Amino acid sequence: METATTLAATTNGSGGAPADATPPGHFRLESVDVLRGVIMILMALDHTRDFLGNTSIGPTNLDQATVSLFFTRWITHFCAPVFFLLTGTGAYLSLRRKSRRQLSRFLFTRGLWLIFLELTIFRCLGFQFNFDYHMTILNVLWALGWAMIVLSVLVYLPVALITALGLVLIAGHNLLDSVQSSNPIWTILHSPNFILQSPQHSVFIAYVLIPWVGVTAVGFGLGQIYSWASQRRRAFLWRAGLGAVAAFVILRGVNVYGDPLRWSRQKSAAFTVISFLNTNKYPPSLLFLLMTLGPALLLLWAVDGRTPRFLRPALIFGKVPMFYYLLHIPLIHLIAVAVCYARYGHVHWMFESPNVMQFPVTPPPGWGLSLPIVYLLWASVVIALFPLCRWFAGVKQRRSDAWLSYL
Repeated sequence: METATTLAATTNGSGGAPADATPPGHFRLESVDVLRGVIMILMALDHTRDFLGNTSIGPTNLDQATVSLFFTRWITHFCAPVFFLLTGTGAYLSLRRKSRRQLSRFLFTRGLWLIFLELTIFRCLGFQFNFDYHMTILNVLWALGWAMIVLSVLVYLPVALITALGLVLIAGHNLLDSVQSSNPIWTILHSPNFILQSPQHSVFIAYVLIPWVGVTAVGFGLGQIYSWASQRRRAFLWRAGLGAVAAFVILRGVNVYGDPLRWSRQKSAAFTVISFLNTNKYPPSLLFLLMTLGPALLLLWAVDGRTPRFLRPALIFGKVPMFYYLLHIPLIHLIAVAVCYARYGHVHWMFESPNVMQFPVTPPPGWGLSLPIVYLLWASVVIALFPLCRWFAGVKQRRSDAWLSYL
């Protein structure tokens, strides 16, 4: 495994794209894989709670949620922002072995592939276990696919310009919050809503494009720092991470801009903290992204150059994120089917198209396991997937078949 120091030695001195376009094909940056793996593990917690928890209680509804339920949801808020960020970072790092034209082509085809998966495999064999398309919710793979397609065009621009564009989209898109429109294009770009709603078919956009494209573009710019010397890179990650956290605290404290949800004093200190942290994900506000990406940069700083022993398992998941994603949702759904049968003697609810408020499944009456059981099942899912992910990581390390890059 090459280190970032080795990478710096093989790049030009300008801080731009790596000069060597044809080095060995299996280079991976360990710190990036570690962070991605941590995020994949947390993602399974979120989906386990979605399928098996009590969905009648809103985890971010301060009138309903408990402190433990809120923070179970809050910690999983880090998943999507970090995944989009590292998608951009990984794209930049791949310039070490690809030309910009090759990278553009890969991002475009990979983006189309993710959109296809969202509309077919993950919808029908993962989240919903049916083919009726009565309800389709366009989630993270939809937006990630489009972000990659947009980045496939942006890669021809100077990296500084791509980064600046991403920062503008992140920092400025909340200026558009007051724009009210049912236009489908606007819904896709910024305002989560239905783009099709009828008794036969409904399509809901959960992940809009403007802020997520911005995060991906900033991630592309972040890739530059891995051509820097170790000390300079670590200093940047430390300052950028602390700066993002500080900006979140200051802007959130001012309570004027950066999130449509204002915080307020609550019935207790704990719930006041919850109100302060309860920022908007749909679409991800400036404050939501500062709150999640700041700590992510600090974790990148912490694992730069070395991976602590307790995070070694996360490294495996981070090497095969799509393979893990492909497996963990159907596995959790199957567990929900088994629990449903054991409890009710019937499982038809687990195969019905839900509505937006009940996604991903239509819950039976009284559905929902306690939070400790949800955590136990989450740990079981992660442990069960580890051997398969380790095997597939080995396959990807040994082989260079083109199709493997799509998993």
